[in-house]
Amino acid sequence: MEYWRQCALWLIQCNVLPASHRVTWESAQVFDLAQTLRDGVLLCQLLNNLRPQSINLKEINLRPQMSQFLCLKNIRTFLSTCSDVFGMKKSELFEAFDLFDVRDFGKVIDTLSRLSHTVVAQQAGIRPFPTEDSVEDEDIYSHLEDLIDENGVEDEEDLYDCVYDDDEGGEVYEDLMKAESVAPPKQAETDVRSCCLSEIKQTEEKYTETLESIEKYFMTPLRKFLSFGEVEKVFVNIPDLVKVHKTLVVEVKDSILNKNAQNLYEIFITYKERLLIYGKYCSQVETAIASLDNISKEREDVRLKLEECSKRANNGKFTLRDLLVVPMQRVLKYHLLLQELVKHTHDVTDKSNLRLALDAMKDLAQYVNEVKRDNETLREIDQYQKSIENLNQSLKNYGRPKGDGEVRMATVDKRAKQDRHIFLFDGAVIICKRRGDNYEMKEVIDLNNFKVTNNPSTDKENKKWSYGFYLTHLHGQSGFEFCFKTKELKKKWLEQFGMAVSNIRPENCNSNFHEFKMHTFERITSCSSCHMLLRGIFNQGYQCSRCGAGAHKECLGRFDACGKTSPDSGVLRQQKRPDHIRSPDPGLPKMLAIRNYYGIPSPMCGPPLHIQVGDVIELMSADPHGTWWQGKILPTRDAGFFPSDAVKPCPCVPKPVDLSTQPWFAGPMERLQAEAELINRGNSTYLVRHRSKESTEYAISIKYNNDVKHIKILKRDCCFYIAENKRFQSILELIDYYKHHSLKEGFRSLDTTLQFPYRETENAAAVRTNRHGANTPLLCGFSFVTPGGYSFAPPTSAPFWSVLSPKVVGVAIARYDFSSRDTRELSLQEGDVVKIYTKMGANGWWRGEVNGRVGWFPSTYVEEGEE
Repeated sequence: MEYWRQCALWLIQCNVLPASHRVTWESAQVFDLAQTLRDGVLLCQLLNNLRPQSINLKEINLRPQMSQFLCLKNIRTFLSTCSDVFGMKKSELFEAFDLFDVRDFGKVIDTLSRLSHTVVAQQAGIRPFPTEDSVEDEDIYSHLEDLIDENGVEDEEDLYDCVYDDDEGGEVYEDLMKAESVAPPKQAETDVRSCCLSEIKQTEEKYTETLESIEKYFMTPLRKFLSFGEVEKVFVNIPDLVKVHKTLVVEVKDSILNKNAQNLYEIFITYKERLLIYGKYCSQVETAIASLDNISKEREDVRLKLEECSKRANNGKFTLRDLLVVPMQRVLKYHLLLQELVKHTHDVTDKSNLRLALDAMKDLAQYVNEVKRDNETLREIDQYQKSIENLNQSLKNYGRPKGDGEVRMATVDKRAKQDRHIFLFDGAVIICKRRGDNYEMKEVIDLNNFKVTNNPSTDKENKKWSYGFYLTHLHGQSGFEFCFKTKELKKKWLEQFGMAVSNIRPENCNSNFHEFKMHTFERITSCSSCHMLLRGIFNQGYQCSRCGAGAHKECLGRFDACGKTSPDSGVLRQQKRPDHIRSPDPGLPKMLAIRNYYGIPSPMCGPPLHIQVGDVIELMSADPHGTWWQGKILPTRDAGFFPSDAVKPCPCVPKPVDLSTQPWFAGPMERLQAEAELINRGNSTYLVRHRSKESTEYAISIKYNNDVKHIKILKRDCCFYIAENKRFQSILELIDYYKHHSLKEGFRSLDTTLQFPYRETENAAAVRTNRHGANTPLLCGFSFVTPGGYSFAPPTSAPFWSVLSPKVVGVAIARYDFSSRDTRELSLQEGDVVKIYTKMGANGWWRGEVNGRVGWFPSTYVEEGEE
């Protein structure tokens, strides 16, 4: 067996790689193993598996795919631990760039083999490798560097599930919440809703007892041993949590036991604001646990007292360290408990009311999740800050990091290119010169003053470091040219720069005379448009410098004309603010009532509008995220407020769809321009275009038999078609259909499918050609078989490994709009149907697909279909 395959099997035995990982497939190549290990994450996990706690996984970077700096830091952490903990000599270790650049992957495997033979590793009881002689050609390592250049660092989401302990404290929480084994009444076996209510009540009682136990048995006794500052650091705001939950549990019990839970939804809506103190707790709990660990390690009196406290609190079953994680678990359970209750509530009014509470708890959960995620981001930024010399300003001021790596750059006027390392943030590019493991800052480019301009002519040079684009100054000053090693790297960086500029100067930031800018809100603030929370610790959203309104990125285009309001207009207040009633908007669609509404529950924003199934309602004001809309019934002219989920758009009100992200969409384009785009491309390459700048009519242009053909897309009765007998609700559906069915259904002379989107990379087109030309797909020189649990998806312009897509684990509907802030995120529009690929992402993020776009999105923004 080849040396590298024996290495892969050893990694599987060490529980670092899953047994079904692609490195075990018959078609696998050494490249697959190199790419899997390249970011250093799994190597750090390997050492922890061989000797637990040899590396603190909180200190490694688990998602470093766009960051050379973070990948190298992980690799160096692995190497130093091999030396310090496993006793390996420097001569036995590879260099960091041997792995990251795959300059000498043979040496990487040698290091892992020597690691497997160390005394510490063998104490884990795993047989070292190689276990047999292997003869292999050294040439198999010689081309890896070129392949890595083309394909970059892989983002293997499911692979990191074994590394990322996002459910820390989950077992402790579940153990604490277990109710005493009391035989349930017979009715509970059949009434699932009663079970849901019982679980809400019982777990709230148990959780409140746990909080009181932390305060009584740990915090109070330890005050005699710890300073005031140490108590604050370890227990954060536990006393505040105790106060909130002592009243919450009383109201929850009263509602369920005495009021048939009729007002339960009101309790959760009311308490949402009071539960926001979890933001502070969750942002500081990791520091609290670290402080507790340090104090216990250094002071024996405290350690002994902690053991005594634990015995008094719960007979020593749980330590204070265990219990401090429980509040973070609890606050993320409320929306899940309510979700189950909604699912099993059949009364229409009750269900509608509980949805309001569910929305409130989802908003709270997402807020807490983003606080956790921002803490991770701030740790990452701190690592950058410590490694860049001559940097006098805080990197946090420039927003979230987008990536870092090597470039060759020049000012547009001087043209002499220099090797530099760039760190890209939302608001700036930090230009550095690498000096060993550190970096010297040379320049900071403020992205507020630049736009990104592609230089497509460089793509034709076909040599390393020739692929570039420009940063062009908005006011005519000198700009910059950035050149990258490969076309794929240029494409990734172009996307990242585009996303950064989109974050710092988003679309609609100046609409209706507002002047929205990215902003860090010092106090917890809600969006002035949708009234949901602005989430996280820094740069949570945008603030208008004129009127003070706060907004999510996706809400910027929804504001009325800017006017004079309080600078704190978005900050949460104690009193409930009535929804702003706008004057009729002629641009709003007509809606069709799908259920009766006779004023119960009554709207708090104005008089109810009684509606019956089939009524046509003209909207007067409607927030897409709002629970209540204002409208009038056309025949009677009655006006008032009604539940937004009681209506749907009237037939023939098409939902606007953004096609700009599709690799086949060209926007406005004339016939001659389309022909110029396609004439030198392969047959069956196609694009979809607006037929002129003024027209919204669509046409397909496709190269067939070495000529360019044009097909007008017709529209009638809100349907799109090219052949009368086959109609579609959207352009996306039409294109997707003809990707798999020949155009000859409508045009006898065009016997081809839509195969190659014109913006697809040449490599991806080659992949697709190979797939169509043979039964076994051949991808960039690698043959792949289909393992269990995976299915082949149509190739896209994504990296080649994404052809292997996990099976869909669920389908959900987007309840709110979401604008991505990172190229790995998936933008959503309310009503989008989302195919869910994995629910195992960190901090409440799931991965899925909408209209061919794949990425991560907040799980609280969607609702899964009820089974």
